[in-house]
Amino acid sequence: MRHRVACMLMVGSGFAGLGYQIVWTQQSALWLGHESAAVLAVVAGFFGGIALGTFAVGPRVVRSARPERWYAASEALMALWSVALALLLAPVSQMLLDATGPQPTPAWQWTLAFFGTFVVLLPATAAMGATMPAMERVMARLGHERRSIAALYACNTFGAVLGVLGAAFWLVPQFGLAHTAFVCAALNLLCAAAAFSLGLPGGRDASTAIRPAGTKLPGILAATGLLGIGYEVLVVRVLSQVAQDTVYTFALLLAVYLAGTAIGAAIWHRLGGGERDPARARDRLLSLQGAACLVGTLSLWGADGLRRAVVEALGTGMASALASEAAPAVAAFLLPTMVMGALFSHLAAQARAEGHAFGKALGFNTLGAAAAPLLFGVVLLPALGPKLALLLVAAGYLALTLPGAISRPPFWLPAAALLAVGWIAPRLAFVEVPEGGRIVSYREGAMAAVSVVEDAAGVARLRIDNRQQEGSSATLPADARQALIPLLLHPAPHRALFLGLGTGVTAWSAAHDPALQVDAVELLPEVVASSSFFTEALERGAPDRRPRVIVADARRYVRTAAQRYDVIVADNYHPARSGTGSLYTTQHFRAIRERLAEGGVFCQWLPLHQLDIETLRSIVQSFIAANPHALAVLATFSLETPVLGLVARADDRPLDLADLDPRLAAKALPVRPEALGMADAFGVLGNFIAGPSALARFAGAAPANTDDHPVVGYKAPRITYAPDSLPRERLFALLRELDVTPADVIGADAAAVRAERLAAYWRARDRFLDAGQSVRPLTDVRRMLAQVREPLLSVLRISPDFRPAYDPLLRMAGALARTDAGAARTLLEDLQHIQPARTEAVLALRQLAGPAP
Repeated sequence: MRHRVACMLMVGSGFAGLGYQIVWTQQSALWLGHESAAVLAVVAGFFGGIALGTFAVGPRVVRSARPERWYAASEALMALWSVALALLLAPVSQMLLDATGPQPTPAWQWTLAFFGTFVVLLPATAAMGATMPAMERVMARLGHERRSIAALYACNTFGAVLGVLGAAFWLVPQFGLAHTAFVCAALNLLCAAAAFSLGLPGGRDASTAIRPAGTKLPGILAATGLLGIGYEVLVVRVLSQVAQDTVYTFALLLAVYLAGTAIGAAIWHRLGGGERDPARARDRLLSLQGAACLVGTLSLWGADGLRRAVVEALGTGMASALASEAAPAVAAFLLPTMVMGALFSHLAAQARAEGHAFGKALGFNTLGAAAAPLLFGVVLLPALGPKLALLLVAAGYLALTLPGAISRPPFWLPAAALLAVGWIAPRLAFVEVPEGGRIVSYREGAMAAVSVVEDAAGVARLRIDNRQQEGSSATLPADARQALIPLLLHPAPHRALFLGLGTGVTAWSAAHDPALQVDAVELLPEVVASSSFFTEALERGAPDRRPRVIVADARRYVRTAAQRYDVIVADNYHPARSGTGSLYTTQHFRAIRERLAEGGVFCQWLPLHQLDIETLRSIVQSFIAANPHALAVLATFSLETPVLGLVARADDRPLDLADLDPRLAAKALPVRPEALGMADAFGVLGNFIAGPSALARFAGAAPANTDDHPVVGYKAPRITYAPDSLPRERLFALLRELDVTPADVIGADAAAVRAERLAAYWRARDRFLDAGQSVRPLTDVRRMLAQVREPLLSVLRISPDFRPAYDPLLRMAGALARTDAGAARTLLEDLQHIQPARTEAVLALRQLAGPAP
């Protein structure tokens, strides 16, 4: 019974430990700025603390007559510190943000990331390090010393699998980070209480005596810890280019890694642990480990094909999408991690047989593991690329068998295969290239891989990890509008901040104004380097006008920079990507509001084509919690890639319609305002679709996205994994729920005539969007005109000011004049009749009539 209780305690302790890791990773991302950086830092801090705990407490546990008390005390300390950390998240995060600063050097940023995380987590992780040695001594006193390590390791790792899946798929989405930490703490306390049932009368067991030993096993244990976690770090980075890279992606990959380790330890325990010839068994396992890592690495070249095959076999849906992400992880992780579980169990048992305490063996192993994220994730991956770094892991395992195994087939067969793969195999990178296209550039960084891909038509696209599209060379007008709309809403902006660079077109468009100083913050240096491909033409047009690009985290910069800005524009970050949900929290929106100068304007763009309506409600709820008088605006009238903006002013005053025309005329732009669809004030204010009351109704009772309860990160992946509607359908669903009045935008005191013209413009816009649903692009001008003539003329009858309907008809009349002058004249006369104030149709009619006799 005591043996079964001990195993159950290990399961519970493993559940809590990995539940904490999920919580700590997301909490650390709030000040580290990127979830992949947080993963590396938390893994390093996690194992570093465990190593310190085993070295510091392990010898005391060995000498103790009541090791169950050490176990109980460790579980209790974990619970208390984790609760304290959950309650003190805000001040701890702010302290680390202040220490990092707005623009840290890479060396300082990574140093503080790893060291700061290690210190913050240390009391809990050091206590974790004491639990396994304490329970191993309990098992020894129960008469299970001979094979207790593998059993305990398997149970603890199995609990860790449950903890990862339970936290990521249930606890955090349902209850938030702090309450998840409280659940794990309660489990720790239950384990602490139950541990007292394991006590046995009597003094120290004679088998606990430590005999001096001078073998190389501690070095092998450290090396295998380094290589094992290094393999995990590298495979996770590669698979992030194949999977959707959501919060569920990391949880699945980690669960598969841990499950394989648990299975391997359990099988080794069942087989008896290679007790007849431990040294030979060790060398065989190391050789097998090297071969398994090579096989796992080879599977990565087929990871995307395997993912697609699973989707085709299972169909669409959330479950099949998750299964398609788990399948490549199983192929890359299962065999190597099974061997890892058996290998650690064997090495720890051999070390104990040679006189090393189990705590010491665990300490060396986790010490090596703590170094892996920095070495492999930050240094080797960008320097060598994932292929060579992974082959280096396999070679490292084989090298540990030297010199004795060099002449044996288990060594030289995988060694020869490894050399062949290194020589023959292509680069391990995933970049989708359209037919007839090419890769313009590819950059592998510590946090992401960034590529620029050009299609056969010459349109280039910027991608992060092959999934997240950051813009293209074909969207200059739309990107420029995302800069111009917020800038025009401020009466006289002198300083603007753009959070997120992407292709750089938005920030560069704003920088054309000589009266405006533009700062742009971008997290990834590789994106900054790649953006020059897209901004080259803009830079030639105004070589002395360029934004100041700051490589930093947007959240950290907003909270630590000293400058205040007249206009702040936040990019339309993909909400489903791991870590980006923190850029849509109430706390972040409040921090941005505090960074605004007096009368400043903040605009948060949202990719409605990547958002479902329910996730949007939570984002709106978070935004209006910080900005109660917010408005909503459309960036363009696109039905395929609709982009929504949430706009707020620091003084909450209405906009001045009369001032917009002169500001628009004076604004320096890379293209004419007419080309951006904003020739006058109505072209700017006509994009608004909701006022404060409409946004409040739309948000309703939706939960706000907060630092503690990151609902967006867990909701948004649904539409990515299993789209249930088209972007245009979501746009029209949104428009049906929202409304706006002239008083919302220009105030109740605006002239009645202007207010009525603006209201008519909005009605025309909605009719224009509705008519666009049935339009199909055609190259034949006659057939195209047959589709759109009456719908667009009906829009102009609602509002003659609506140029998005007037200008296409004017262009089609010009094209038609070359083949059918009569039809062109009729169309131009209709335009002149509906909008006599505009001169374009009149001038076109005169040209059509020819020179006067």
